[in-house]
Amino acid sequence: MSKPTQRSRSKVIILAMVLLLPGFLYIAVNRLGSNEYVSLPVFGEKKLSGEMKRNWGREYPDTIFHTLSNISFKDVKGNDKAFFEVDTVLTVAHLFYSKDQSFSKLMFNHVNALSDRFKTNPIVSFYSISVDPKESVSTLGSFVKPYKNVEQGNWQVVFQPNVDIFDYAQKQMLIDAMIDPADSSKFLISNQFVLIDSKRRIRGFYDISQKGEVERLEDEIKLQVVEEVRNRPLKIKQK
Repeated sequence: MSKPTQRSRSKVIILAMVLLLPGFLYIAVNRLGSNEYVSLPVFGEKKLSGEMKRNWGREYPDTIFHTLSNISFKDVKGNDKAFFEVDTVLTVAHLFYSKDQSFSKLMFNHVNALSDRFKTNPIVSFYSISVDPKESVSTLGSFVKPYKNVEQGNWQVVFQPNVDIFDYAQKQMLIDAMIDPADSSKFLISNQFVLIDSKRRIRGFYDISQKGEVERLEDEIKLQVVEEVRNRPLKIKQK
């Protein structure tokens, strides 16, 4: 029997590579590269459920994260408005009251610009939440009049929650909110934006008193959109 030639051995090696390389690359990409992207942290208390989950053949402990409950408000026209809406994937929320001409105005200026930048993205919504129990349609109407983007749909200005908004802000949104001890007509509220994902988990806090925080918020909204599309591509619908 003749010995195999160099040419025949080369053909065998090439054929083996053609047959084996796609499978190797598939395993390498899915095992090593599937989660190689930046993910934002999840804030709030975490605890283990006692169960295990499996992903790509690997088991890991199931974690229960801090989540915000759904509540109801009135919008600037006096209509009921849910927080959160069922078709919203990402929510950016902050507190304000219409008698505040400093941080509340500054917050609105930033939301006005951000909502305009994301107006073509149907999965991002902005909520400006009044903490003033005496807030009304008329006071809100005057306050939001300079901000035309309130009417475009992705920015909701709301008041009169069906829960204690101070307790909700502190325990669920994890930001400061209280009546000013020195003047009961004023409020001490956080100057932070809160980024909330589709599972109602907090993914970021952004202090507008710090330079660059609004730009960071914009970047991290985009980053979270990518995560949501990766995880739930079929559940994102056009409004």
